Amino acid sequence: MITISLCMIVKNEEAVLERCLESVRDAVDEIVIVDSGSTDRTVEIARRWTDAVYYFDWIEDFAAARNASFAYATQSHILWLDADDRLLEKDRLALLQLKKSLDPNIDAVSMLYHCDFDSAGNVTLAVRRARLVKRSRDIRWEGVVHEDMVISGTFLDSDIVVTHGKLKEGSDAGRNLRIYAKLLESGGTMGARDLLHYGMELHQHRRYAEALEMYSKFRDLPSTREEEHIFVCIRQADCYYHLGDRDKELLATFQAFQYDTPRPESCCRLGYYFMEQGRYAQAIYWYKEALDAPIPENRWAIRNEVSRTWLPHMHLGNCYAQLMEYDTAFEHYFKASAACPGNAYLEERVEETARLVRQQSARSASS
Repeated sequence: MITISLCMIVKNEEAVLERCLESVRDAVDEIVIVDSGSTDRTVEIARRWTDAVYYFDWIEDFAAARNASFAYATQSHILWLDADDRLLEKDRLALLQLKKSLDPNIDAVSMLYHCDFDSAGNVTLAVRRARLVKRSRDIRWEGVVHEDMVISGTFLDSDIVVTHGKLKEGSDAGRNLRIYAKLLESGGTMGARDLLHYGMELHQHRRYAEALEMYSKFRDLPSTREEEHIFVCIRQADCYYHLGDRDKELLATFQAFQYDTPRPESCCRLGYYFMEQGRYAQAIYWYKEALDAPIPENRWAIRNEVSRTWLPHMHLGNCYAQLMEYDTAFEHYFKASAACPGNAYLEERVEETARLVRQQSARSASS
């Protein structure tokens, strides 16, 4: 049976650290916590769980901090989590089972990451990340922000899920952009992952033209994977939408199709494009495609669950309502509301279309 060192980097995580550690309480054999300058009770809480608490002078480089935490591990395998991550009970039990059954020839184990949720707790974004690695492989992290491990060898894609919690209040929203800016100012170079995530940070901060520049540089690199190209095409389309260039938005959306069958995000974007023009038949076609899109065979594909669940149902309801097909509109609004409970707009549309269906039925009966 393998043994596991849990390695974490933390700073001011008093609100969530104990929840994380509790969630893996008997699934790990060692807890290593590297603190990068907490001013709250984080270190105090960490010491309740482990004596292996160390300090790292923050140099605005997340990979360096991760590598420092890995250096303290002593067990056969290393698991990494962030303080606002946790394993639900079924996943903790699955990890315990994995410890007993893992083939010694496996170098790394990936796990699903449920990293975003709607107000009802439904998963809206799921990605896959390497989480458990063999310590003897001396695996290193790269990337000053949104760091990742450089791994070669044999992978196991497990069904274990790491669940992300809400970011703590008062988090520094501009921190990552400052780190990237400092890297560029110092003459540092950006690899593929840095270009991608710098683009995503710029995108998040609504600096769309700059984000497009980073996305384009990323796509020009020969080493990038098809799955990443699909993701970036969709992100480029969103930037063009916000910049008001609908032709380039459409082109970027279709460019994603050359790599795989259409993803729900692309289908929903096309549906919205046609719906805005009042071309409801075309819009309905693409929203139905979003609902029917197969789960990608690539287990590492980024999955936007909103685009395959309540969002296309909502817009199908909008389209059918415009066509005065209220019974069909009601069906889609109802499915959307069931998938996204508590959404006031959807609840209102369900009630309104139900009323319109009754009116149509009454008129039909009296004619």
